[in-house]
Amino acid sequence: MSRYPARTLVIAVGVGLLAAACNASNSTSTGNFSGTTIRIVTFTGPQIAEPLQRRGPDFEKATGAKVQVITVPFSDLYQKILTDFSTKTNSYDAMVFDPQWMGDYVPSGYLEDLTNRVQNDTALQWNDIAPFFRDFSATFKGKVYTVPLDGDFQMVYYRTDLLQKDGLQPPATWDDYISIAKHFQGKDLNGDGKADFGSCWAMKRSAQSYWMFISVAAAFLQSQGTKQGSFFDTSNMQPLMNNAGTAAALDIYKQLSKLGPPDQLNNDVGDSRGLFVTGRCALSLDWGDIGPLAVDKSQSKVADQVGAVILPGSKKVLDRASGQLVDCNSTICPYAVNGVNHSPFAAFGGWSGAINKAAPAKTKDAAFAFLSYMSQPAQSSVDVTIGKTGFNPYRTSHFTNLGPWTASGMSEKAAKDYLGAIQASLQSPNMVLDMRIPQTAFYQQTALDTALAQFLAGELSANQTMAQITNQWNSKTDELGRQSQLDAYKSSLSVTK
Repeated sequence: MSRYPARTLVIAVGVGLLAAACNASNSTSTGNFSGTTIRIVTFTGPQIAEPLQRRGPDFEKATGAKVQVITVPFSDLYQKILTDFSTKTNSYDAMVFDPQWMGDYVPSGYLEDLTNRVQNDTALQWNDIAPFFRDFSATFKGKVYTVPLDGDFQMVYYRTDLLQKDGLQPPATWDDYISIAKHFQGKDLNGDGKADFGSCWAMKRSAQSYWMFISVAAAFLQSQGTKQGSFFDTSNMQPLMNNAGTAAALDIYKQLSKLGPPDQLNNDVGDSRGLFVTGRCALSLDWGDIGPLAVDKSQSKVADQVGAVILPGSKKVLDRASGQLVDCNSTICPYAVNGVNHSPFAAFGGWSGAINKAAPAKTKDAAFAFLSYMSQPAQSSVDVTIGKTGFNPYRTSHFTNLGPWTASGMSEKAAKDYLGAIQASLQSPNMVLDMRIPQTAFYQQTALDTALAQFLAGELSANQTMAQITNQWNSKTDELGRQSQLDAYKSSLSVTK
Protein backbone atom coordinates (compact mmCIF):
# COMPACT_ATOMS: atom_id res chain seq x y z
CA MET A 1 0.00 0.00 0.00
CA SER A 2 1.59 3.24 -1.03
CA ARG A 3 0.89 6.85 -1.78
CA TYR A 4 4.32 8.32 -2.45
CA PRO A 5 5.63 10.65 -5.17
CA ALA A 6 7.13 8.92 -8.16
CA ARG A 7 10.83 8.36 -8.58
CA THR A 8 12.74 7.85 -11.80
CA LEU A 9 13.14 4.28 -12.94
CA VAL A 10 15.01 2.90 -15.93
CA ILE A 11 12.75 0.27 -17.46
CA ALA A 12 14.38 -2.68 -19.14
CA VAL A 13 12.18 -4.68 -21.48
CA GLY A 14 13.80 -8.07 -21.95
CA VAL A 15 13.07 -11.47 -23.31
CA GLY A 16 12.23 -12.77 -19.85
CA LEU A 17 9.36 -10.32 -19.40
CA LEU A 18 7.87 -11.14 -22.79
CA ALA A 19 8.15 -14.86 -22.14
CA ALA A 20 6.37 -14.40 -18.84
CA ALA A 21 3.57 -12.52 -20.59
CA CYS A 22 3.24 -15.35 -23.09
CA ASN A 23 3.04 -17.83 -20.24
CA ALA A 24 0.28 -15.75 -18.70
CA SER A 25 -1.74 -15.63 -21.89
CA ASN A 26 -1.25 -19.32 -22.64
CA SER A 27 -2.77 -20.17 -19.27
CA THR A 28 -6.18 -19.06 -20.56
CA SER A 29 -8.34 -20.49 -23.32
CA THR A 30 -6.34 -18.62 -25.97
CA GLY A 31 -3.15 -16.63 -26.08
CA ASN A 32 -4.15 -14.35 -28.95
CA PHE A 33 -5.97 -11.25 -27.73
CA SER A 34 -5.44 -9.02 -30.76
CA GLY A 35 -8.10 -6.35 -30.97
CA THR A 36 -9.02 -6.70 -27.28
CA THR A 37 -8.81 -3.76 -24.89
CA ILE A 38 -8.76 -4.37 -21.13
CA ARG A 39 -10.13 -1.38 -19.20
CA ILE A 40 -8.72 -1.53 -15.67
CA VAL A 41 -9.66 0.97 -12.97
CA THR A 42 -7.57 1.72 -9.90
CA PHE A 43 -6.69 4.72 -7.78
CA THR A 44 -4.73 7.76 -8.90
CA GLY A 45 -1.13 6.85 -8.15
CA PRO A 46 1.55 6.74 -9.28
CA GLN A 47 1.52 3.82 -6.84
CA ILE A 48 -0.38 0.70 -7.93
CA ALA A 49 -1.24 2.32 -11.26
CA GLU A 50 2.46 2.72 -12.19
CA PRO A 51 3.38 -0.97 -12.59
CA LEU A 52 0.14 -1.64 -14.48
CA GLN A 53 0.91 1.20 -16.87
CA ARG A 54 4.58 0.25 -17.20
CA ARG A 55 4.04 -3.42 -17.89
CA GLY A 56 0.94 -3.01 -20.08
CA PRO A 57 2.90 -2.37 -23.31
CA ASP A 58 5.05 -5.47 -22.75
CA PHE A 59 1.92 -7.54 -22.30
CA GLU A 60 0.41 -6.04 -25.44
CA LYS A 61 3.49 -6.92 -27.49
CA ALA A 62 3.29 -10.52 -26.34
CA THR A 63 -0.48 -11.07 -26.55
CA GLY A 64 -2.02 -8.32 -28.65
CA ALA A 65 -4.22 -7.08 -25.78
CA LYS A 66 -4.18 -3.35 -25.11
CA VAL A 67 -4.23 -2.40 -21.42
CA GLN A 68 -6.02 0.86 -20.60
CA VAL A 69 -5.52 1.97 -16.99
CA ILE A 70 -8.20 4.33 -15.68
CA THR A 71 -7.45 6.14 -12.41
CA VAL A 72 -9.67 7.91 -9.88
CA PRO A 73 -8.89 9.33 -6.43
CA PHE A 74 -8.77 6.69 -3.70
CA SER A 75 -11.60 8.38 -1.80
CA ASP A 76 -13.85 7.88 -4.86
CA LEU A 77 -12.71 4.44 -5.99
CA TYR A 78 -15.14 2.31 -3.95
CA GLN A 79 -18.21 4.28 -5.02
CA LYS A 80 -17.10 4.62 -8.66
CA ILE A 81 -16.81 0.85 -9.00
CA LEU A 82 -20.03 0.17 -7.11
CA THR A 83 -22.02 2.69 -9.17
CA ASP A 84 -20.61 1.31 -12.40
CA PHE A 85 -21.68 -2.18 -11.36
CA SER A 86 -25.11 -1.29 -10.01
CA THR A 87 -26.10 0.83 -13.01
CA LYS A 88 -24.81 -1.86 -15.40
CA THR A 89 -22.71 0.79 -17.13
CA ASN A 90 -19.78 -1.65 -17.19
CA SER A 91 -17.13 0.93 -17.97
CA TYR A 92 -14.48 -1.31 -16.38
CA ASP A 93 -13.51 -4.86 -17.36
CA ALA A 94 -11.25 -5.29 -14.36
CA MET A 95 -10.33 -3.41 -11.22
CA VAL A 96 -7.35 -3.30 -8.89
CA PHE A 97 -8.87 -2.45 -5.55
CA ASP A 98 -9.20 -3.04 -1.83
CA PRO A 99 -10.22 -6.68 -1.20
CA GLN A 100 -12.27 -5.47 1.78
CA TRP A 101 -14.87 -4.33 -0.73
CA MET A 102 -15.66 -7.88 -1.82
CA GLY A 103 -18.23 -7.82 0.99
CA ASP A 104 -20.28 -5.50 -1.21
CA TYR A 105 -19.29 -6.67 -4.67
CA VAL A 106 -19.39 -10.47 -4.42
CA PRO A 107 -22.87 -11.07 -2.89
CA SER A 108 -24.35 -8.83 -5.57
CA GLY A 109 -22.84 -11.00 -8.29
CA TYR A 110 -20.58 -8.33 -9.76
CA LEU A 111 -17.24 -10.20 -9.74
CA GLU A 112 -16.11 -13.15 -11.82
CA ASP A 113 -15.36 -16.37 -9.92
CA LEU A 114 -11.66 -17.02 -10.60
CA THR A 115 -11.35 -20.31 -8.71
CA ASN A 116 -10.88 -22.56 -11.73
CA ARG A 117 -8.66 -20.08 -13.52
CA VAL A 118 -6.13 -19.76 -10.70
CA GLN A 119 -6.06 -23.50 -10.15
CA ASN A 120 -5.36 -24.20 -13.82
CA ASP A 121 -2.81 -21.43 -14.35
CA THR A 122 0.64 -22.94 -13.78
CA ALA A 123 2.42 -19.68 -14.65
CA LEU A 124 0.65 -17.88 -11.80
CA GLN A 125 2.19 -20.28 -9.22
CA TRP A 126 -0.83 -19.87 -6.97
CA ASN A 127 0.61 -21.88 -4.09
CA ASP A 128 3.61 -19.54 -3.96
CA ILE A 129 1.29 -16.74 -2.77
CA ALA A 130 1.42 -16.58 1.04
CA PRO A 131 -1.55 -18.36 2.66
CA PHE A 132 -2.98 -15.20 4.22
CA PHE A 133 -3.19 -13.34 0.92
CA ARG A 134 -4.28 -16.43 -0.99
CA ASP A 135 -6.94 -17.54 1.49
CA PHE A 136 -8.17 -14.17 2.80
CA SER A 137 -7.41 -11.30 0.42
CA ALA A 138 -8.28 -13.36 -2.64
CA THR A 139 -11.11 -15.49 -1.28
CA PHE A 140 -14.71 -14.90 -0.27
CA LYS A 141 -16.77 -17.76 1.20
CA GLY A 142 -14.42 -20.36 -0.21
CA LYS A 143 -14.20 -19.05 -3.77
CA VAL A 144 -11.40 -17.03 -5.35
CA TYR A 145 -12.36 -13.63 -6.73
CA THR A 146 -9.09 -11.70 -6.87
CA VAL A 147 -5.45 -12.12 -7.84
CA PRO A 148 -3.17 -10.61 -5.15
CA LEU A 149 -0.72 -8.02 -6.44
CA ASP A 150 0.42 -6.60 -3.13
CA GLY A 151 0.78 -7.54 0.54
CA ASP A 152 -0.17 -5.09 3.24
CA PHE A 153 0.77 -5.05 6.91
CA GLN A 154 1.41 -2.21 9.27
CA MET A 155 4.89 -2.27 10.82
CA VAL A 156 7.05 0.05 12.88
CA TYR A 157 10.25 1.39 11.35
CA TYR A 158 13.11 2.79 13.42
CA ARG A 159 16.53 4.31 12.89
CA THR A 160 19.00 1.62 13.88
CA ASP A 161 21.89 4.07 14.13
CA LEU A 162 20.05 6.36 16.53
CA LEU A 163 18.79 3.63 18.84
CA GLN A 164 22.16 1.88 18.95
CA LYS A 165 24.01 5.12 19.68
CA ASP A 166 21.74 5.85 22.67
CA GLY A 167 21.54 2.26 23.90
CA LEU A 168 17.82 1.86 23.17
CA GLN A 169 15.97 -1.26 22.06
CA PRO A 170 13.27 -1.28 19.35
CA PRO A 171 9.80 -0.77 20.87
CA ALA A 172 8.03 -3.88 22.15
CA THR A 173 5.03 -1.98 23.54
CA TRP A 174 3.27 1.26 22.68
CA ASP A 175 4.60 2.70 25.93
CA ASP A 176 8.09 1.91 24.62
CA TYR A 177 7.27 3.63 21.34
CA ILE A 178 6.14 6.82 23.08
CA SER A 179 9.22 6.80 25.31
CA ILE A 180 11.57 6.54 22.33
CA ALA A 181 9.65 9.19 20.41
CA LYS A 182 9.90 11.60 23.35
CA HIS A 183 13.64 10.88 23.63
CA PHE A 184 14.32 12.01 20.05
CA GLN A 185 11.67 14.71 19.59
CA GLY A 186 13.30 18.06 18.83
CA LYS A 187 16.80 16.66 18.26
CA ASP A 188 18.77 17.03 15.04
CA LEU A 189 18.59 13.52 13.56
CA ASN A 190 20.10 14.07 10.12
CA GLY A 191 22.87 16.56 10.80
CA ASP A 192 21.36 19.55 9.05
CA GLY A 193 21.19 21.70 12.18
CA LYS A 194 17.40 21.62 12.36
CA ALA A 195 15.20 20.09 15.06
CA ASP A 196 13.66 16.80 13.94
CA PHE A 197 10.96 14.46 15.16
CA GLY A 198 10.61 11.43 17.40
CA SER A 199 7.83 9.94 15.29
CA CYS A 200 6.20 10.62 11.93
CA TRP A 201 2.72 9.33 11.11
CA ALA A 202 0.08 10.00 8.46
CA MET A 203 -2.81 11.50 10.43
CA LYS A 204 -4.58 13.46 7.73
CA ARG A 205 -8.33 13.14 7.56
CA SER A 206 -9.56 11.24 4.48
CA ALA A 207 -6.13 9.66 4.07
CA GLN A 208 -5.45 6.45 6.01
CA SER A 209 -5.43 7.64 9.61
CA TYR A 210 -8.13 5.19 10.69
CA TRP A 211 -5.80 2.32 9.81
CA MET A 212 -3.08 3.92 11.91
CA PHE A 213 -5.43 4.11 14.87
CA ILE A 214 -6.53 0.47 14.56
CA SER A 215 -2.84 -0.50 14.51
CA VAL A 216 -2.67 0.86 18.06
CA ALA A 217 -6.10 -0.25 19.26
CA ALA A 218 -5.70 -3.84 18.05
CA ALA A 219 -3.11 -4.57 20.74
CA PHE A 220 -5.75 -3.88 23.39
CA LEU A 221 -8.82 -5.28 21.63
CA GLN A 222 -7.74 -8.67 20.24
CA SER A 223 -5.72 -11.24 22.17
CA GLN A 224 -7.38 -14.60 21.50
CA GLY A 225 -6.37 -15.05 17.88
CA THR A 226 -7.62 -13.92 14.49
CA LYS A 227 -11.11 -15.40 14.86
CA GLN A 228 -11.79 -13.27 17.93
CA GLY A 229 -11.90 -10.17 15.75
CA SER A 230 -11.10 -6.63 16.81
CA PHE A 231 -14.03 -4.59 15.48
CA PHE A 232 -17.21 -6.25 16.76
CA ASP A 233 -18.35 -8.78 19.34
CA THR A 234 -18.98 -11.95 17.34
CA SER A 235 -22.00 -12.84 19.47
CA ASN A 236 -24.10 -9.74 18.84
CA MET A 237 -22.28 -7.40 16.40
CA GLN A 238 -21.80 -4.75 19.09
CA PRO A 239 -18.86 -2.47 18.22
CA LEU A 240 -15.68 -2.77 20.29
CA MET A 241 -15.27 0.98 20.17
CA ASN A 242 -16.46 2.12 23.62
CA ASN A 243 -14.37 0.53 26.35
CA ALA A 244 -11.15 0.92 28.30
CA GLY A 245 -9.10 -0.62 25.50
CA THR A 246 -10.25 1.88 22.90
CA ALA A 247 -9.80 4.69 25.43
CA ALA A 248 -6.19 3.63 26.00
CA ALA A 249 -5.59 3.58 22.24
CA LEU A 250 -7.09 7.05 21.84
CA ASP A 251 -4.77 8.37 24.56
CA ILE A 252 -1.73 6.94 22.76
CA TYR A 253 -2.98 8.27 19.44
CA LYS A 254 -3.39 11.77 20.88
CA GLN A 255 0.10 11.68 22.40
CA LEU A 256 1.63 10.58 19.11
CA SER A 257 -0.16 13.35 17.24
CA LYS A 258 2.03 15.76 19.21
CA LEU A 259 5.29 13.79 18.92
CA GLY A 260 6.07 14.66 15.35
CA PRO A 261 6.12 17.54 12.89
CA PRO A 262 3.89 20.50 13.80
CA ASP A 263 1.64 19.88 10.77
CA GLN A 264 1.29 16.14 11.40
CA LEU A 265 -2.52 16.28 11.34
CA ASN A 266 -2.26 17.34 7.69
CA ASN A 267 0.30 14.69 6.71
CA ASP A 268 -0.56 11.91 4.29
CA VAL A 269 1.57 8.77 3.94
CA GLY A 270 3.68 10.42 1.26
CA ASP A 271 4.58 13.17 3.71
CA SER A 272 5.49 10.84 6.57
CA ARG A 273 7.55 8.61 4.29
CA GLY A 274 9.40 11.55 2.85
CA LEU A 275 10.27 12.79 6.33
CA PHE A 276 11.48 9.37 7.44
CA VAL A 277 13.68 8.51 4.46
CA THR A 278 15.29 11.96 4.53
CA GLY A 279 16.38 11.27 8.10
CA ARG A 280 13.99 13.54 9.97
CA CYS A 281 12.21 10.88 12.07
CA ALA A 282 13.39 8.31 14.59
CA LEU A 283 10.26 6.17 14.26
CA SER A 284 7.37 5.67 11.88
CA LEU A 285 4.36 3.42 11.34
CA ASP A 286 3.65 2.30 7.80
CA TRP A 287 3.07 -0.51 5.36
CA GLY A 288 6.03 -2.22 3.70
CA ASP A 289 6.92 0.70 1.43
CA ILE A 290 9.54 2.34 3.64
CA GLY A 291 11.86 -0.68 3.27
CA PRO A 292 12.46 -0.20 -0.48
CA LEU A 293 12.27 3.60 -0.27
CA ALA A 294 15.02 3.66 2.34
CA VAL A 295 17.55 2.32 -0.17
CA ASP A 296 16.56 4.68 -2.98
CA LYS A 297 19.73 6.74 -3.35
CA SER A 298 17.91 9.52 -5.17
CA GLN A 299 16.03 10.50 -2.02
CA SER A 300 17.07 8.45 1.02
CA LYS A 301 19.56 9.56 3.63
CA VAL A 302 19.03 6.51 5.84
CA ALA A 303 20.23 3.61 3.70
CA ASP A 304 21.23 0.66 5.91
CA GLN A 305 20.10 2.62 8.97
CA VAL A 306 16.51 1.35 9.08
CA GLY A 307 15.12 -1.49 11.14
CA ALA A 308 11.59 -2.90 11.15
CA VAL A 309 9.61 -4.72 13.83
CA ILE A 310 6.17 -6.21 14.30
CA LEU A 311 3.62 -3.73 15.63
CA PRO A 312 4.21 -2.91 19.31
CA GLY A 313 1.81 -4.52 21.74
CA SER A 314 0.42 -4.14 25.23
CA LYS A 315 0.78 -5.93 28.56
CA LYS A 316 -2.87 -5.12 29.27
CA VAL A 317 -5.82 -6.13 27.10
CA LEU A 318 -9.57 -5.71 27.09
CA ASP A 319 -11.71 -8.03 29.16
CA ARG A 320 -14.81 -7.93 26.99
CA ALA A 321 -17.13 -9.02 29.78
CA SER A 322 -16.29 -6.06 32.01
CA GLY A 323 -15.10 -3.57 29.39
CA GLN A 324 -11.95 -3.00 31.47
CA LEU A 325 -8.25 -3.62 30.91
CA VAL A 326 -6.67 -6.61 32.61
CA ASP A 327 -3.10 -7.88 32.83
CA CYS A 328 -2.02 -10.38 30.22
CA ASN A 329 -1.70 -13.99 31.35
CA SER A 330 -1.50 -17.30 29.54
CA THR A 331 -5.28 -17.57 29.38
CA ILE A 332 -6.31 -14.15 28.12
CA CYS A 333 -3.14 -13.61 26.05
CA PRO A 334 -2.17 -17.09 24.83
CA TYR A 335 0.01 -15.71 22.03
CA ALA A 336 1.86 -13.11 24.09
CA VAL A 337 5.65 -12.78 23.75
CA ASN A 338 7.41 -11.93 27.00
CA GLY A 339 4.06 -10.89 28.45
CA VAL A 340 3.25 -8.56 25.56
CA ASN A 341 0.19 -9.09 23.38
CA HIS A 342 1.02 -8.29 19.76
CA SER A 343 -1.82 -7.93 17.26
CA PRO A 344 -0.26 -7.30 13.83
CA PHE A 345 -2.76 -5.54 11.60
CA ALA A 346 -3.28 -6.48 7.96
CA ALA A 347 -4.53 -2.98 7.15
CA PHE A 348 -6.25 -2.89 3.78
CA GLY A 349 -5.20 -6.45 2.92
CA GLY A 350 -3.18 -5.74 -0.20
CA TRP A 351 -4.23 -4.34 -3.58
CA SER A 352 -5.79 -7.12 -5.64
CA GLY A 353 -7.11 -7.54 -9.18
CA ALA A 354 -10.66 -8.66 -9.98
CA ILE A 355 -12.71 -9.07 -13.16
CA ASN A 356 -16.17 -7.75 -14.02
CA LYS A 357 -18.48 -10.74 -14.43
CA ALA A 358 -20.43 -8.85 -17.11
CA ALA A 359 -17.40 -8.31 -19.36
CA PRO A 360 -17.24 -10.20 -22.70
CA ALA A 361 -15.73 -13.68 -22.46
CA LYS A 362 -12.57 -12.91 -24.45
CA THR A 363 -12.02 -9.70 -22.49
CA LYS A 364 -12.28 -11.66 -19.24
CA ASP A 365 -9.71 -14.13 -20.54
CA ALA A 366 -7.36 -11.29 -21.47
CA ALA A 367 -7.91 -9.52 -18.15
CA PHE A 368 -7.10 -12.64 -16.18
CA ALA A 369 -3.98 -13.24 -18.30
CA PHE A 370 -2.81 -9.71 -17.51
CA LEU A 371 -3.49 -9.98 -13.78
CA SER A 372 -1.68 -13.31 -13.75
CA TYR A 373 1.25 -11.78 -15.61
CA MET A 374 1.48 -8.93 -13.08
CA SER A 375 1.43 -11.35 -10.14
CA GLN A 376 3.84 -13.97 -11.49
CA PRO A 377 7.22 -14.16 -9.71
CA ALA A 378 9.21 -12.90 -12.71
CA GLN A 379 7.44 -9.54 -12.57
CA SER A 380 6.29 -9.24 -8.97
CA SER A 381 9.65 -10.15 -7.42
CA VAL A 382 11.05 -7.00 -9.04
CA ASP A 383 8.05 -4.73 -8.52
CA VAL A 384 7.88 -5.33 -4.75
CA THR A 385 11.45 -4.03 -4.38
CA ILE A 386 10.64 -0.69 -6.06
CA GLY A 387 9.27 1.87 -3.64
CA LYS A 388 7.17 3.80 -6.15
CA THR A 389 5.06 0.80 -7.19
CA GLY A 390 3.28 0.59 -3.84
CA PHE A 391 3.52 -3.22 -4.12
CA ASN A 392 4.80 -4.98 -1.00
CA PRO A 393 5.88 -8.65 -0.76
CA TYR A 394 3.13 -11.28 -0.70
CA ARG A 395 4.67 -14.44 -2.18
CA THR A 396 6.76 -17.02 -0.35
CA SER A 397 9.45 -16.54 -2.99
CA HIS A 398 9.51 -12.80 -2.21
CA PHE A 399 10.82 -13.74 1.23
CA THR A 400 13.12 -16.61 0.30
CA ASN A 401 14.76 -15.13 -2.80
CA LEU A 402 16.94 -12.25 -1.61
CA GLY A 403 18.43 -11.66 -5.08
CA PRO A 404 15.96 -8.97 -6.21
CA TRP A 405 16.25 -7.20 -2.85
CA THR A 406 20.04 -6.99 -2.89
CA ALA A 407 19.90 -6.04 -6.59
CA SER A 408 17.67 -3.11 -5.62
CA GLY A 409 20.42 -1.78 -3.34
CA MET A 410 19.29 -3.24 -0.02
CA SER A 411 21.98 -4.97 2.01
CA GLU A 412 21.41 -8.60 2.92
CA LYS A 413 21.11 -7.64 6.58
CA ALA A 414 18.55 -4.92 5.85
CA ALA A 415 16.58 -7.24 3.60
CA LYS A 416 16.44 -9.97 6.23
CA ASP A 417 15.42 -7.47 8.89
CA TYR A 418 12.69 -5.95 6.73
CA LEU A 419 11.32 -9.26 5.49
CA GLY A 420 11.59 -10.76 8.98
CA ALA A 421 9.22 -8.15 10.40
CA ILE A 422 6.67 -8.94 7.69
CA GLN A 423 7.03 -12.67 8.24
CA ALA A 424 6.58 -12.23 12.00
CA SER A 425 3.25 -10.56 11.23
CA LEU A 426 2.20 -13.13 8.64
CA GLN A 427 2.94 -16.01 10.97
CA SER A 428 1.20 -14.54 14.02
CA PRO A 429 -1.90 -16.51 15.11
CA ASN A 430 -3.20 -13.21 16.53
CA MET A 431 -3.13 -11.35 13.24
CA VAL A 432 -5.93 -8.79 12.90
CA LEU A 433 -7.93 -9.01 9.70
CA ASP A 434 -9.22 -5.74 8.36
CA MET A 435 -12.98 -5.21 8.27
CA ARG A 436 -14.69 -6.83 5.29
CA ILE A 437 -18.45 -6.53 5.55
CA PRO A 438 -21.07 -4.71 3.47
CA GLN A 439 -20.46 -0.94 3.54
CA THR A 440 -17.07 -1.25 5.21
CA ALA A 441 -16.29 2.08 3.57
CA PHE A 442 -18.92 3.78 5.74
CA TYR A 443 -17.77 2.15 8.98
CA GLN A 444 -14.11 3.06 8.46
CA GLN A 445 -13.71 5.81 5.87
CA THR A 446 -16.71 7.83 7.02
CA ALA A 447 -17.68 7.19 10.65
CA LEU A 448 -14.33 6.20 12.18
CA ASP A 449 -12.21 8.59 10.15
CA THR A 450 -14.45 11.57 10.90
CA ALA A 451 -14.57 10.88 14.64
CA LEU A 452 -10.79 10.47 14.85
CA ALA A 453 -10.22 13.76 13.02
CA GLN A 454 -12.60 15.53 15.40
CA PHE A 455 -10.84 13.94 18.38
CA LEU A 456 -7.37 15.01 17.27
CA ALA A 457 -8.66 18.49 16.53
CA GLY A 458 -10.00 18.76 20.08
CA GLU A 459 -13.63 18.90 18.96
CA LEU A 460 -14.55 15.68 20.78
CA SER A 461 -13.37 14.17 24.07
CA ALA A 462 -12.30 10.53 24.18
CA ASN A 463 -15.68 9.51 25.62
CA GLN A 464 -17.56 11.51 23.01
CA THR A 465 -15.42 10.00 20.26
CA MET A 466 -16.09 6.44 21.39
CA ALA A 467 -19.81 7.10 21.76
CA GLN A 468 -20.06 8.71 18.32
CA ILE A 469 -18.28 5.82 16.57
CA THR A 470 -20.38 3.25 18.43
CA ASN A 471 -23.67 4.99 17.69
CA GLN A 472 -22.92 5.45 14.00
CA TRP A 473 -21.71 1.88 13.58
CA ASN A 474 -24.78 0.52 15.37
CA SER A 475 -27.10 2.66 13.26
CA LYS A 476 -25.54 1.40 10.04
CA THR A 477 -25.64 -2.21 11.27
CA ASP A 478 -29.32 -1.94 12.17
CA GLU A 479 -30.06 -0.26 8.85
CA LEU A 480 -28.45 -3.09 6.89
CA GLY A 481 -29.66 -5.87 9.22
CA ARG A 482 -27.82 -6.86 12.37
CA GLN A 483 -27.98 -10.59 11.75
CA SER A 484 -26.85 -10.36 8.15
CA GLN A 485 -23.98 -8.07 9.12
CA LEU A 486 -23.03 -10.42 11.94
CA ASP A 487 -23.07 -13.36 9.54
CA ALA A 488 -20.84 -11.45 7.13
CA TYR A 489 -18.42 -10.46 9.89
CA LYS A 490 -18.15 -14.01 11.23
CA SER A 491 -17.71 -15.32 7.71
CA SER A 492 -14.81 -12.93 7.12
CA LEU A 493 -13.13 -14.31 10.25
CA SER A 494 -13.91 -17.94 9.28
CA VAL A 495 -16.05 -18.30 12.41
CA THR A 496 -18.43 -21.18 11.72
CA LYS A 497 -20.33 -21.44 15.02
